[in-house]
Amino acid sequence: MPAFLQTNPSSSDRQPCAKGLCAKPFAECLDRSGNSLTIGLINNMPDGVLEATERQFLSLLNSSSHGISVRMVLYSLPGVPRNELGARHVSKSYSSVENLWDTQIDGLIVTGREPATPNLADEPYWESFTAVLDWARDNTYSTIWSCLATHAATLYLDGIHRIRSDHKHSGVFNCTRVSDHSLTAKTPSRFRLPHSRWNGLPESELTSRGYSVLTRTADAGVDTFIKKYKSMFVFFQGHPEYESNALLLEYRRDVGRYLRGETNRYPLMPQDYFDRDTVIALTELEQEATINPRDELLAQVFGKLERIDVENTWRETAVCIYRSWLQYIWAQKKRRLRTGGVAVKASGVDVLMSPQSTEVDASTSAGFPNHQESTAISTPSTSMLTIL
Repeated sequence: MPAFLQTNPSSSDRQPCAKGLCAKPFAECLDRSGNSLTIGLINNMPDGVLEATERQFLSLLNSSSHGISVRMVLYSLPGVPRNELGARHVSKSYSSVENLWDTQIDGLIVTGREPATPNLADEPYWESFTAVLDWARDNTYSTIWSCLATHAATLYLDGIHRIRSDHKHSGVFNCTRVSDHSLTAKTPSRFRLPHSRWNGLPESELTSRGYSVLTRTADAGVDTFIKKYKSMFVFFQGHPEYESNALLLEYRRDVGRYLRGETNRYPLMPQDYFDRDTVIALTELEQEATINPRDELLAQVFGKLERIDVENTWRETAVCIYRSWLQYIWAQKKRRLRTGGVAVKASGVDVLMSPQSTEVDASTSAGFPNHQESTAISTPSTSMLTIL
């Protein structure tokens, strides 16, 4: 079943789907069997990629939904700087996180953004970010913290400071599964996912403070890890949600910063991302730019990148991880609805189930919609998405 994006939380259920994609009101699009989840997205990304980020997560949830309806609702943090267009889009399509406090959602995804200060605690949205963190710990079944949000969350929760590398970790990295946790148990033992960051978290500090590492990379450190509260917190240092051209656009942006004199270091090409001919052509442009930087070279770089068709080699793994995440949330929700908050047996252990219950392995739950596993994973087209 598809995922639905509710872009105006105050809109009526009788409002028809936008862009003429569906003539039915939203209430008629939802699955009446009760097989539905509500996932909040706190989108902190810069204005230029604000809507692209919405699309990436909705597309991934859509491909991962596997038998349930997923409604994605957009939230914004006060204090995140926006230009006029970004502020207008947020005002029209987003709800303030303050509305979360009295809202029931099943899962939450929180993105990061490029920090404006060396100390994350000095960011203008820090207070509202930590308020979300405290709320999510007790009021969701699971929350995903993405990239910079991972670094900010672990700093607040356990005082773990990220460490800056001598170069940016950008590219599609080989990852190894090091845990049989249900979130990653169905992934291959080795797979590839995008990363794009200067900073990382030391694994020794994470494990000493109760975090469980699920996957790691040889070149960029820890990939995915979790920590259990009443909610299961999932931390991604990488970007499974990225579309095929996301790293390309970031590289183009960073080259532009160098040629405009905003940084004195030419960016490294994303690792294991471009084909051989593209690497050769971009290397020649890099050599010319470092000898004689000038604005005209930017047009050449843009022109070269516009002709590139990058293959998304990580989509199947990303869908596998997010499908397991939705199954986990579904299992917790279904079990709570069945028990009404009473003690039940789970794997031979008495567990007091509440709206924010402790973990029950999704793979053991009979509550998830029973569908045969599909091996074909496709990227949804725009026509599959219902936008309110």
